Amino acid sequence: MDRPFKILEVSESEFITDYPGLDEISERLDSLHLNNAVDVLNWKGFDYKPDVKFSIAYTRHEILLKYYVTEQWFKAEKTETNQEVYEDSCVEFFVAPSDDGIYYNFELNAIGTCLMASGTGRGNRNRIAPGIISGIRRTGSSGVKSISERSGEFSWTITMAIPLTVFIHHNVKELKGRTFRANFYKCGDKLSVAHYVTWNPVGTEKPDFHRSEYFGLLKFV
Repeated sequence: MDRPFKILEVSESEFITDYPGLDEISERLDSLHLNNAVDVLNWKGFDYKPDVKFSIAYTRHEILLKYYVTEQWFKAEKTETNQEVYEDSCVEFFVAPSDDGIYYNFELNAIGTCLMASGTGRGNRNRIAPGIISGIRRTGSSGVKSISERSGEFSWTITMAIPLTVFIHHNVKELKGRTFRANFYKCGDKLSVAHYVTWNPVGTEKPDFHRSEYFGLLKFV
């Protein structure tokens, strides 16, 4: 059976400055009205599906990404870089710039705490140094302070600008004309109701985001 691969064209956004402010980036991503859905339920026993969408673009220096989330259980307790943010209300972007097997995972909770690693699979991950991760500009609608779990409909957004320099194992100088493999995720491992939702389908028996063979394609146009 052929694996389904979604293909997403990512357009370049032009700004007056090389590094526009995050508020301007957030408004630009809103204006694109892309509404790409993270809505695939792949695994038995995990049938809760929050409403998750994302908008993506790029500049000469950064990948611009914004998630829009509405969910029934919410928390953002992790505040230190490279903590296990996937236990919170978490959005994730996994991306492979080349065919050498190395991919990067960007995982952020709702207050912008980031876990980032690289490697060729789940069992071969190396956390990226906090000094490099600090170059990922991000801002969210939930502030920056730790939030204990709450229930009831809760909506939040997070906007990030990922500099090309964080792809430390690849010499990514420009994006136009390139194709990356990627997937977009939403999870919450230690919420009252855990969930695992994906953009491109993942055909494993149990929840596993670290399966690059199920990544879709991003075409930077």
